[in-house]
Amino acid sequence: MIISYKYRAYPDATVETRLHETLDTCRWLYNKLLEECTTAREGGISPTMRGMQARIVTLKDENPSLKSVYSRVLQMVNYTLWSNIAALSQTKRRGRKIGKLRFKSAFRYRTLNYNQSGFKIDREQSTITFSKIGAIPFTMHRPYTGKVKGVLITRSGDGWYVIIQAEQEASASKREGRSVGIDVGLNSFAVDSEGAVIENPRFYEHSLNQIRKLQQSIARKKRFSQNWKKAKSRLEKVYDHITNQKKDFLHKLSRQYVDTYAAICVEDLNIKSLKEKGNATGLHRSIHDASWGRFYSYLSYKAESAGTKLVKVDPRNTSQMCSNCGSIVKKTLSERVHECP
Repeated sequence: MIISYKYRAYPDATVETRLHETLDTCRWLYNKLLEECTTAREGGISPTMRGMQARIVTLKDENPSLKSVYSRVLQMVNYTLWSNIAALSQTKRRGRKIGKLRFKSAFRYRTLNYNQSGFKIDREQSTITFSKIGAIPFTMHRPYTGKVKGVLITRSGDGWYVIIQAEQEASASKREGRSVGIDVGLNSFAVDSEGAVIENPRFYEHSLNQIRKLQQSIARKKRFSQNWKKAKSRLEKVYDHITNQKKDFLHKLSRQYVDTYAAICVEDLNIKSLKEKGNATGLHRSIHDASWGRFYSYLSYKAESAGTKLVKVDPRNTSQMCSNCGSIVKKTLSERVHECP
């Protein structure tokens, strides 16, 4: 399995300029390949991933700046595009209404992917040297383990981060230990079968007033002006802070469960469908803020690495069926007490 380790990076002014130039070049390539795929389909031709990969070679003559980017990074741009196309097609097959892939703006393209090669990590000096970019110091606040398969460089707000992707072997399953069932919710983030109630921290709601004020400030400014960019940067920092709060809470909670129990049972929820069924904007926002999907994701990979068994249970009638006699007792979402018939 692949485990990602995220570290704060500190490129100097020269390297940061190269990073911005490389991101802009990769963004141009993404948009160009997307444009040519769309044009081909409109002309009755079905483009292929391999064909677009070969197209990158000829595009280097049209745009010489592509030659200043490591070849593997350019290939991963094409891979990202086709991953997005595949995800869109899969959504369409499920019967959902979809639009078209959008072109990437400068604010929406933030990551360079050095897959398999093009980087050298110096653990003693805490630096990573990237081909055609240079050396970037980073803070290794915790050591990574396993064989490194790739490194990503990403920009978030005013900061830069490196994400080291390492391959690790799964641990042997725990043979003895307690089991626990976890039921996620909105009033409380989770309630488990041991009777523990984990309060919902509601990080987004606590920052909502600040977000609205910053959004109003951005709306009053001329688009792409310096003041607009500064206001947008302040808003991005607030969102980054909320994301970091969520991740810290979910990492600690999932680690606590994985280290305590040999088996963990959760509902196999279709979270995206729950969001779409929510008629109220507040309900959709609350489900998104709770981040159940991220919590399940953290539980999954932590359980695999620790030898803990994670069981996903069909959620059908789990809140309607009596745990004592098995009878179905219909209840609305607002009913919090069950009576055995």
